[in-house]
Amino acid sequence: MKKHIIYLSILAGILSCTSPSRTENDTGKETEPSDTTLSDGSLINLVQEQTFQYFWDGAEPNSGLARERIHIDGEYPQDDENVITIGGSGFGLLAVLVGIHNEYITKEEGLARFDKALAFLDTIERFQGAWSHWYFGDTGKSKAFSENDDGGDIVETAFMAQALIAIREYYKNGNDAEQAIAAKADELWKGINWDFYRNGKNVLFWHWSPKHGWGMNHAIQGFDECMIAYILGASSPTHAIPVDTYHKGWARDGDIRTSITKYDIPTVVKHNAKEGEVGPLFWSHYSFLGLNPNGLSDQYANYQEVVTNHAKIHIAYAEENPKQFKGYGVDKGWGWTASYSTNGYNAHHPDNDPTGVISPTAAISSIAYTPKESISFMHYLKDSIGDNIWGKYGFYDAYSESENWYPQRYLAIDQGPIVVMIQNYKDGFIWDLFMGAPEVQEGLKKLGFSMPKFR
Repeated sequence: MKKHIIYLSILAGILSCTSPSRTENDTGKETEPSDTTLSDGSLINLVQEQTFQYFWDGAEPNSGLARERIHIDGEYPQDDENVITIGGSGFGLLAVLVGIHNEYITKEEGLARFDKALAFLDTIERFQGAWSHWYFGDTGKSKAFSENDDGGDIVETAFMAQALIAIREYYKNGNDAEQAIAAKADELWKGINWDFYRNGKNVLFWHWSPKHGWGMNHAIQGFDECMIAYILGASSPTHAIPVDTYHKGWARDGDIRTSITKYDIPTVVKHNAKEGEVGPLFWSHYSFLGLNPNGLSDQYANYQEVVTNHAKIHIAYAEENPKQFKGYGVDKGWGWTASYSTNGYNAHHPDNDPTGVISPTAAISSIAYTPKESISFMHYLKDSIGDNIWGKYGFYDAYSESENWYPQRYLAIDQGPIVVMIQNYKDGFIWDLFMGAPEVQEGLKKLGFSMPKFR
């Protein structure tokens, strides 16, 4: 039995009791009321461990990687149940490190999972070292993300590479089996041809297809979730991009700087959105699962300020609640990101909020930036919504109190940042692994970054 299984079961029972009234459990039977309130620490631990199970018990069995989505309600798009996502799997592999670190699983269990996952990553088709967005976990065949996007995806690959570097750092001084995992992770990371994805220009292009070439023609420019692709491209010891590619491509020759404010809060950098708008919060999460923004700055921005202000703008929007949606406020619900929506899938943000949909990952994964407000939000979910939003793998992906909409569905890209950012809030575990990598330090220095001190 895993160390925390009894603890988890007890706390899960507590969480399901949302108010001192009779409720129904999963079997439809009434349960007695409880007025038990979890401490901050107990609630944080519960949310982290339950969410971790998405990537452990919920993983696709053949690959050991993360399913793109898990629908508890059982309604899947055609052929989608076994699809694994490369970016979400990168987040998931970081979550497995967290699981070992917190003793949710044994060291032996974690090592076996990494052995399976990295072997799968090594055998499936890649495109100049980059992986596709999606693969079928049972067959290893790639699945097109769209008609022209059927080849390499350098952004999803960057999210995976972030994990590979952390895995290597974790195991590099271990026993023979652990060093073998470190060596495989290192080989996969160094096999990515970042320079190819410039297409000879001073910018990274998101996609390349063996059928359509550069047909997607999506140049990656900041600020959004893609910053990590440039950092890793500059850090690569085998296929590095020129320094100018970061400054001219990502930083738009300096035009990434801005004086734009929202709710009197500086955005610091121009968000990759319509003028004056701010983006969804995953823009301040995905790159910073490994990249520590605290004390990190370059000639364009202080990134601790960038990510913290981004979260604070979302909080200010919730407080203003201009459309008077139910359940909004700093002591209630806040946080918008790419998630399920009442009309499909949507990149929600304060300027794109048509039906009052809140995505729990947005606020919870901001815990390292806005701990007081993020923890308050978790208590609100537990105490006021409870069973409507809580399930097998933690809080469901999205909900709307205004629409009385509570789908029982999860997405890998939203569950992963919860596990990792809670750990970074606790002790900086993943940040320290990634930032401690020699080539990451060298890459950041090449680009002119000042970096935080290491623990």
